[in-house]
Amino acid sequence: MRTTKLLLNSLRFKLFATILLIIIPLITILILNSYYSMRVVRNQVTQSNKNMLGLYMGQIDRNLEEIDKFLFNLSETDGDVLTLTYPRMRDEDAYLLAKLGLFQTLIGEKTYYPSADLFFAYSEPNEELIMTQDFGNSTEEREKVRHELLTMILKQAGTLDYSKWHVWQGEDGNYLFHIIKTGEVYVGAWINSNKLMVPLKLMQMGEAGISLFTTTQNKPLSNAAFIQENAINLQFPTQSYSKTGHDSHFLVMGEPSNQGNFNLVTVIPERSILEHLPFLQRISNVVSIVAGLFLLLFFLLMRRIFLEPFKKIIVAMRKLKDGNWNVQLDQKPTSTEFEMLNQTFARMIKEIHSLKIDVYEEKLNHQKAELKHLQLQINPHFFLNSLNIIYNLATVKDYLLIQEMAKCLVIYFRYMFRSNSYYVSLKDEFDHTANYLRIQQMRFPNSLSYQVQEVPDALRSIEIPPLIVQTMVENTIKHAVDMDKSINIQVKLKECDEKGRKYLVLTIQDSGPGFPEDMLELLKREAWSSGESEQLGIWNVQRRLRLLYQEEACLRLFNHPDGGAVVELWLPKRAA
Repeated sequence: MRTTKLLLNSLRFKLFATILLIIIPLITILILNSYYSMRVVRNQVTQSNKNMLGLYMGQIDRNLEEIDKFLFNLSETDGDVLTLTYPRMRDEDAYLLAKLGLFQTLIGEKTYYPSADLFFAYSEPNEELIMTQDFGNSTEEREKVRHELLTMILKQAGTLDYSKWHVWQGEDGNYLFHIIKTGEVYVGAWINSNKLMVPLKLMQMGEAGISLFTTTQNKPLSNAAFIQENAINLQFPTQSYSKTGHDSHFLVMGEPSNQGNFNLVTVIPERSILEHLPFLQRISNVVSIVAGLFLLLFFLLMRRIFLEPFKKIIVAMRKLKDGNWNVQLDQKPTSTEFEMLNQTFARMIKEIHSLKIDVYEEKLNHQKAELKHLQLQINPHFFLNSLNIIYNLATVKDYLLIQEMAKCLVIYFRYMFRSNSYYVSLKDEFDHTANYLRIQQMRFPNSLSYQVQEVPDALRSIEIPPLIVQTMVENTIKHAVDMDKSINIQVKLKECDEKGRKYLVLTIQDSGPGFPEDMLELLKREAWSSGESEQLGIWNVQRRLRLLYQEEACLRLFNHPDGGAVVELWLPKRAA
């Protein structure tokens, strides 16, 4: 009994029951309603438009068939057509009479075929075009039409299927034409495609819907910019529709012509389908209202069961973050999981508080010990080198140099013994580095020269870690100084602003061979450890910077374009 009660009051059961009772039915209703409604609407719109397209394409094909009958009858039975197959010079009077007679025949028959814009005949031996037209009476309009016809005949007439109507994409528009060849004479009809589209404008296709003719390769004869802009694929299935478009969804359906190489296609935007279907709109509105009520109920339940207890936990955690270790959660009746959390929260706070203090103190002691060790890590190595320098100078009895060396060593070790603090002034570090370089110059008199920049008065009190510059200089001497070649070391400083923070940039540059590429790659990835002697100085500096500045400071190493290695220490600017 108790187990069942705990289960019914658990957070997992309440969450699962809430999802089952609210979210799943809501999603199911919305999906089923949307899927069914859109499917019904698409099928109805498709069937209606397919019927309309079939009727209109049938009417177009019948009109074209009537024109075809006239053209075939004209080419087979009219004697004037036969006369035009012979050269004009053979019998000019007969040719002129045939030409006039054929023109009168075309003019007379034109009134019986209103779908055709003009009839024409072309005599290939005489290179002469006879045509009738309804494109206006101006000379300019007649010449444009004549030019289009001649271009079309000369380019395509010899390669056409004479039993079909074809598409011509001219300079001023797109046209349908049919040519029949009799001997050396072509007779044909010419129709502007825009004229055939006028009745289709009465169809209800929405604001963005269009009807157009396409070639058998699905190339549009009009509205090309709209088709390209919406990425519409004009290929259509025979009995149904296709969905296409990227930003919007369009329904594409069409009917091929039985008389010509073209199709009649309709493109309807999907969003306009429901504009004239108020019943489905009312269903959609009801579903939206019900969905909103479900969501409101779900929010209220979630707020009471989850949000309010979680809010109390968050408030308690914020107080705990601010250092208030006396915070307590409200002991009101709630879910089993929250009750357990309330019971253990006070004990956890006490344990965490004690543990945090112990860990923090231990971490501080560890960092202090590690920092001391890093600062003194290089001293034994230099101490042995110093004794060796004095011994060599005594051997050659250079007493003045011995005195200078002894003075420099006194200054050096005095600085080392006082460098147990975490920070020293920038001037003291640069003076110490210059003194160290002078000692090394006496060790390598003909192989080492150096320049240490004078610290400006405004920067002398800036604090930096002790021995950090000298360590990098020592690393440079260790890897770059060659007894057979002189090397120059420069120590410089500058101020920089990066990402709204002021930095002090300390640069150590030498004229040596530079860093090897494999070492640079290793240094960039920081893929070394304290046990690798080749990068001991660099690891030492990097570790001290991390302990003292965390992520604020950085160490950059690269080769100068003119040769030599460059080390940059980027330190936050801190006054004494």
